[in-house]
Amino acid sequence: MNFAYKAYNFLNMGLFFVFFPFFWSYSRLSGRFKDSSGQRFGFYPPSILGKIKGSPRIWIHAASVGEVIGAEAIIESLVGLMPDCAIILSTTTEHGQFLARDKFSSKAACIYAPLDFFVSVRRALLTVRPDVLVCIETEIWPNWLFTARRLGVKVALINGRISVRSFRGYLKIRFLIQEALNQVEAFSMIHNEDARRLIMLGVPGNRIEVNGNAKYDLLLRRADSRLREKNEKLYNLKGNERVLVAGSTRGSEHEIILDIYEKILKILPETILIIAPRHIKKVRHVIDAVVKRGISHQLRTEINNPDSPRTAPIVIINTIGDLQSTYSIASVVFCGGSLEPLGGQNVLEAAVWGKPVFYGPSMEDFLDAKALLDKTGGGIQVKDSEELTKKMLYYLANPDKADAVGRLAREAVILNKGAAGKHAEVIHRLLGRTPHP
Repeated sequence: MNFAYKAYNFLNMGLFFVFFPFFWSYSRLSGRFKDSSGQRFGFYPPSILGKIKGSPRIWIHAASVGEVIGAEAIIESLVGLMPDCAIILSTTTEHGQFLARDKFSSKAACIYAPLDFFVSVRRALLTVRPDVLVCIETEIWPNWLFTARRLGVKVALINGRISVRSFRGYLKIRFLIQEALNQVEAFSMIHNEDARRLIMLGVPGNRIEVNGNAKYDLLLRRADSRLREKNEKLYNLKGNERVLVAGSTRGSEHEIILDIYEKILKILPETILIIAPRHIKKVRHVIDAVVKRGISHQLRTEINNPDSPRTAPIVIINTIGDLQSTYSIASVVFCGGSLEPLGGQNVLEAAVWGKPVFYGPSMEDFLDAKALLDKTGGGIQVKDSEELTKKMLYYLANPDKADAVGRLAREAVILNKGAAGKHAEVIHRLLGRTPHP
């Protein structure tokens, strides 16, 4: 155990004793974290523990909504490989927990992850008693990893991602992170770049595999024509409208998209804009920007029934979980977090519907998805808002060209098919079970 890990725990303990009284008081006064606070310290009720039946016990940690989505296809593959296994699915965030319970309440014991405080982690692991701890994407918590290995629990990082920003942060605490990664026995990464960064952090190459992104396996199943038909009715489309969907906008991107939309209206006045900020709390900013321009708008929650059809040219999505299916009715798509240096978003969520996908120069967090689009020619990267305006106008005015690019975009998703099964095989082998023929 190196000095960095001891220092981490010393700091961890100090912060715990300083902030715990405030957390406890806030939780009691506000009612927040009422259901999760005990679990975060490793106390799990019998009602949850009673659901853990079968062998081997596979604890999958998926921090938030995105990781839960990625875990879904992996869990399906694991159950196919080991029908008698017990799945324990933990999350850090409340939104992630709600989604986990919604999707897996009958298939897994859904719990909140313990804080990375050695007492909480040890209690949780001794209570749940997993055979393997599976961390999804970039969930690297030193106490979890050290304690699991000490207790004889196998550890794997699956559907792993090491973004540019994460890598830079890890380099600053390299002595700690390298020792933590040494506790992981198998790494099943998304992209070659993720594997390369692990090696630069000191992980032996023979522990690493590159198997693609499990999230994208689900996309093909979700691209159901019935969802497209449902959204056509929801958005009151007659069949000849052009629809620009701007998804997961961040920073000032909603302002940029609105500027572009005003230019599009001068040439293609029937165009509809559907805009979804990455964070719901930013909806107010989008509304203010639309009102300032004097353009009529509706919220997604205002067009939920036949008595309230879409009539405004702009719809602002103020709900969680509706964006991916909304891409089905797009003529063109812009994926946010990319015009500003924010790492990008998942462009394949739109590509699976056969839509031409536009994105800016910042795609560091989704290099795997970008690489797939680059391979087929299904993505359209732009350097700035001026180029985005020009190319969007071209494809909106030439729907046959847009359809051709869209077909190439869908092909990119098909190329990734099967990643979840490959990740599941890594866990299967780690447990010492040979793959089924």
